[in-house]
Amino acid sequence: MKTIKHILLSGLAVAAAFGLMACNPIEDDSQSTSLLTIIGIEGSDADGNVVNYLQSDVVDMSSGSAVVTADAASAAVTNRPLSPDPISGTSQYYDVLLTRYVVTFSLPNGANAKGTDVPYSFEGNLSVLVPINGDADFSFVIVREVAKLEPPLFQLRGALDVLQTTAKVQFFGHDLANHKVSATGYLTVYFANYAD
Repeated sequence: MKTIKHILLSGLAVAAAFGLMACNPIEDDSQSTSLLTIIGIEGSDADGNVVNYLQSDVVDMSSGSAVVTADAASAAVTNRPLSPDPISGTSQYYDVLLTRYVVTFSLPNGANAKGTDVPYSFEGNLSVLVPINGDADFSFVIVREVAKLEPPLFQLRGALDVLQTTAKVQFFGHDLANHKVSATGYLTVYFANYAD
């Protein structure tokens, strides 16, 4: 009887161990064996210094006429194996190619009507290769010129107001075995008519 009880308990322990290994929520979202992580997203302040936020000037009057320019941000990402120690090792199929990104703005107070409270969301394209066990740094447009010609940013031209938003940046791509990979990061963006 003790032997049967010991065998049953051992069997339950083994089954529980296998069950725990299958409970990886990251793995459930993708079939990829690569884990893409955003190390950081950086913007610039009104003086052009690199910072962990963005001060976006809605109009530049320094030339005597109204000029609008896009704002760029930079991202640093890393690519690691989903399994910390893959049995068969890694290969070039673990490399990740980022192909597009989506930027969505929101307000801290929850008023998020696009084109009224915040700029419209948009999608951009990328061609960034992130090797397995490697990193990649790249820049991308986070505020388009057209956003500064539409509400709510256009209304900030003659105002002393500052509009604080959060930019949600989602990067999408695939590993070289063609399994989908994505990562999401955030950057605080302050829109205003900063002094020229």
